[in-house]
Amino acid sequence: MIVVISILTLFLLCLAAFGAGLIDGMVGGGGLIQLPALLLLLPEVPVPTILGTGKVASLAGTSAALTRYLRGSSAVPMRWRTVGVAAVVAGCFALLGARAVSGLDKDLVRPLVLALLVLMAAYTFWRKDFGSLHAPRLHGSRELLTGVALGAALGFYDGFFGPGTGSLLLFAFVGLFGYDFLAASASAKVVNVATNIAGLAYFISTGQVLYHIALPMAACNMLGSALGARLALQRGTSFVRVLFLLVVSGFIMKLGWDMYQA
Repeated sequence: MIVVISILTLFLLCLAAFGAGLIDGMVGGGGLIQLPALLLLLPEVPVPTILGTGKVASLAGTSAALTRYLRGSSAVPMRWRTVGVAAVVAGCFALLGARAVSGLDKDLVRPLVLALLVLMAAYTFWRKDFGSLHAPRLHGSRELLTGVALGAALGFYDGFFGPGTGSLLLFAFVGLFGYDFLAASASAKVVNVATNIAGLAYFISTGQVLYHIALPMAACNMLGSALGARLALQRGTSFVRVLFLLVVSGFIMKLGWDMYQA
């Protein structure tokens, strides 16, 4: 598919990708910025092609943020066995979710996700110490099985619907595994990279990526994500907690508005 756009349109898309990467690098949720920009500025492009094009930028940005979290003396501690298992399972289920898009009604998912986000925001706001300490509470087979369940559920969700996956992963790693916000954010990036690879593989195989738009957006998303991860590492868990609440609140308003319009 050949789509010709103006320099101004490409600039605005790249600006949105940078902003999405900045938010995503800290707490996830960059799709709240990037996807609406793609839909608004490319109205003639089919939605699957929009999603495929956006996945290129998202994967590049998430990978850049992950690299920043794992690099140097400020590297975030990772429980690689659990996070790795969750990532592999999530990637497999993301591919299943992408293939199921055409057969299921996404509108049925919106109320459930909205309810989850409201509960997440309320619990995080109420528990002032939530995510402030890194004290993993699961071990052995229980930890691995929880990782498999988390990867399967959120991997499928990311491939099928997508918005809010990073924030859902972050909350799960804090609430279920006992990580602090920084470790949870880094762990969420590992899983998100896997789901993005799987989803992108599906979109590439079906020819639904506009590379002349996706590649400049990917470069801008990478810059934003690297900066976002750096800010998160510098400011610490309290800063990430506040930003997490702001992003989740944004998702709640966005999904609520979409449901109201529907």
